[in-house]
Formats: sequence, C-alpha cells, structure tokens
Amino acid sequence: MLLEGKNAVIYGGAGAIGGAVARAFGREGAKVFLAGRTLAKLEAIRADIIASGGVAEAAVVDALDKQSIESHLREVVRIAGGIDISFNTIDLGDAQGAPLVEMTDEHFMLPIGNAMKTQFLTGSAAARHMIEKRSGVILAITAQAGRKPYPNSGGFGVACAAIEGLCRQFAAELGPHGIRVVCLRSSGSPDAPGVLAAMRLHAESAGISIEAMEARIAENTLLKRMPRLSDVANAAVLMASNHANAITGAVANVTCGEIVD
Repeated sequence: MLLEGKNAVIYGGAGAIGGAVARAFGREGAKVFLAGRTLAKLEAIRADIIASGGVAEAAVVDALDKQSIESHLREVVRIAGGIDISFNTIDLGDAQGAPLVEMTDEHFMLPIGNAMKTQFLTGSAAARHMIEKRSGVILAITAQAGRKPYPNSGGFGVACAAIEGLCRQFAAELGPHGIRVVCLRSSGSPDAPGVLAAMRLHAESAGISIEAMEARIAENTLLKRMPRLSDVANAAVLMASNHANAITGAVANVTCGEIVD
C-alpha cells in the first residue's frame, strides 16, 4: 500500500473530489481525517472507508476559519502523532456562465478570495506541524482554466492560477524543511456534480447539449476523454506517496492531455 502509516487530512472530504481522494487514500493505507462543513456527509464517506478496511475520522471544520483549522489539526496531532498529508479540495463558490463585463466585482472576486484564504490557512497550518517532523506533503487541486483561459468562466480560472502560484511559493519556502508541495490540475471530471453543473452552464451559453459539451471538451484532449474522479484520486495517491519524493513545486497534469506541458 502506497500510503501505509501516513496521516492525511482532507478538507472538503465530503465533496466529489475530496470523497474520491479520501477513499483512495484509505484504500492505500492512510489514516484519513475528513474535514468539512456537514458531519452527516463526512460520516458517509468515513463509513465507506471503514467498510473497505480503512481507518478514518470525521470532524466539522470550517476551512475558511483559522481557529477552526488549527484546533482541528491540534486534535489530529494529539490522536495520530503528526500530519503527513494535507489536501484542500473545498468548493470555491465560483460564479460562471457570464462574461466578465457582465459580472459584479463580488461574483468575480468570490472564488479568488476563497481560494487564497483557504489554501493559505490550511497549507500554512499544516506546514507548521510538518516542519517539526521535517517531512510532509501539501496538495491542492486546480483546473485547466488556470492555464488555458475559457470565455465566461468568471474568476474561476484566475483563482486556479493563483492557487498554483501559491503552491510554488509554499514549495520554495518549505522545501528546506523536507516538505513537498504539489498541485493537481484536472480538466474537470464529468462524474463530479459541480463540474457537471458548470458544463451545463457553458453548454446553455453555447446553445448545445451537455453531451455535446462533454464531447467538445474531450475532443480537445490527447486521450479524447475527460478524467474521471478515480483518475484524479489515483494521481493524488501517487503524488502523496514516497514514489514522488523528488516532485515538488510542480503542477501534475491530470487533464488527459488537454494541456500539454
């Protein structure tokens, strides 16, 4: 198992991406600490992990609140002895489907502000614990819009680019302490409800069906398909594992070749 003996905190653990990653981490031997806003949803993911032979805990945590984050991490350290992996997958609350000139500044800034606040708070809080052990992995996730601009995506692509920039900064400062920082960049998984909703907005704007929109996106990839949640989760496992020990300050391309680095 690639993550045996690792303690992993996943913010947004009840979401589509967070849940998929949590299950994969549990399958690979990590003790998973699910953090999110809705305990019932977190407990459902926890039950899945335990039913598959894994170990997991769930707690209500506001990933936009410093005190909530730090209090939870202290409890994780008390229970598990340390933090090996931190992955923030929370929804950014982005507003898409309209051109910038028709958006309010509040709608444009919403995903950018949320992205920077939550990634900074969770990343820096985890890093302070990891520095003591001189090891750890901080993960984040973005989308292809952070590299390739799309009309009517609002502040989402800008937020993704900002997350990637923050990850590079974290990597530069935390590398001497033995901490790696890696960002996963997906082109969106159509089996994730949030991605499907965004695709529907863009499909309506383009006057085509949701199926046609998925086919259009897939056609722009080298593999002629979009990554599923399982693809993203497997990439997260690899980047969090010791097999990726030489990888930091990087954006792992999980776009099925929509972006070519």
